[in-house]
Amino acid sequence: MAAPRDNVTLLFKLYCLAVMTLMAAVYTIALRYTRTSDKELYFSTTAVCITEVIKLLLSVGILAKETGSLGRFKASLRENVLGSPKELLKLSVPSLVYAVQNNMAFLALSNLDAAVYQVTYQLKIPCTALCTVLMLNRTLSKLQWVSVFMLCAGVTLVQWKPAQATKVVVEQNPLLGFGAIAIAVLCSGFAVLASVGGLYTSVVVKYTDNIMKGFSAAAAIVLSTIASVMLFGLQITLTFALGTLLVCVSIYLYGLPRQDTTSIQQGETASKERVIGV
Repeated sequence: MAAPRDNVTLLFKLYCLAVMTLMAAVYTIALRYTRTSDKELYFSTTAVCITEVIKLLLSVGILAKETGSLGRFKASLRENVLGSPKELLKLSVPSLVYAVQNNMAFLALSNLDAAVYQVTYQLKIPCTALCTVLMLNRTLSKLQWVSVFMLCAGVTLVQWKPAQATKVVVEQNPLLGFGAIAIAVLCSGFAVLASVGGLYTSVVVKYTDNIMKGFSAAAAIVLSTIASVMLFGLQITLTFALGTLLVCVSIYLYGLPRQDTTSIQQGETASKERVIGV
């Protein structure tokens, strides 16, 4: 049976790509704007709680629509939630991790520019890759390892001489912001192994491929940079530009599909056997 992504049109894939890119860029810019306002700041824990409540309501609404009737809806809740306490307890672990991760995002964007945050947060890719290698015994291709080191080098360049935002008047602590990103990255690397974060991201993962998701992440970085220049007066340095370019290229390379070498190896083996036979 064909995979779901093979049954959707290119137009729908592009729609998913555009919406995911805009969501990533707009979310970061909006959060940065609200955290650098000269007015009284809101509690980040309250914002995270409200976000999760909204996601819960949306999930319940989607489940109710899929079941089609109140009886089936109650039966589904009874079977999958109330009737599975162990599974519910397991889900509480990534939920707690996500809560820490989201609060760290607020703290990071209170102390770092949106573009710098977008680039640095891509460290979640090598962190997740390391977790899959160590905890799930999976392997990475040579190209993926190269892209991981390239991404780390790009983030290092971005942080070497951080770009400054001239229109932000609140006091910031870049070291605290980078520390918050580090914690968020570690949480992200662990949480990805346990569950899929975000309702819309789930749709994109289902109907698109790694290349499109990588392109979306790179496009979100570009959009965030442009918006930061316009809204916050971000002054782009040469090291920032080079680092951002390295990160965007590494994201693309990491998402490239692996080459199937099985048929190549079989062909080489057959050739050697023919040579030996001759």
